[in-house]
Amino acid sequence: MAQLFRLFLLKELHGWTHETALFTYLTHHVELCEQLGLETVPDQSTLWRTWHERFSTKLRETIQAAARMILIKAQDAGVAVPREPERQLPFHDDEQEESNPDNQAILDEAASITDHIGHVVFPAFSLNRGDSCEIHENAYWDLQTYLGLRERLAANEGARSFVYESNRDQTPLGHAHRDQIRDLSIEQIREMYRQAVLDC
Repeated sequence: MAQLFRLFLLKELHGWTHETALFTYLTHHVELCEQLGLETVPDQSTLWRTWHERFSTKLRETIQAAARMILIKAQDAGVAVPREPERQLPFHDDEQEESNPDNQAILDEAASITDHIGHVVFPAFSLNRGDSCEIHENAYWDLQTYLGLRERLAANEGARSFVYESNRDQTPLGHAHRDQIRDLSIEQIREMYRQAVLDC
């Protein structure tokens, strides 16, 4: 299964839409199959059945997301990539992006809005975390702002999307973000807002 996962990761990295291209590539690069621990090149029907029948939708989406992330990270590091990665997470059919110019204008200005909010609000807000934490506290507030500027974006999906759009080396995972925010009481949040307003 791990070998097949890697084969289809290769397919997604190249952006091939059919197993034919993967099969052709493998027949011309037999040494790659050996490196992956395959004794022979899988035939085209095996590749098709694996992708369409054996792999679940979730596994296929995981492979596609992993390929997208690898392409983005490699390109950001200056490594040549086989295709231009899609920087935005794809919408599901029932979640097509609306062409509302007001929302688009807000998203276009999200970076400057987040930067401004960071200077005004972040100093007054605290998660009461220790000094030795790997992810900077402001990354949680950046993510919260990012989620607030978008509609229909849950913490987990938003955290994955935030990785692509953030300039930070490390960003919080969705569940860690939720846990940190949930630990704050309403009174603590009100006090932090009051302090932020006073500091303006």
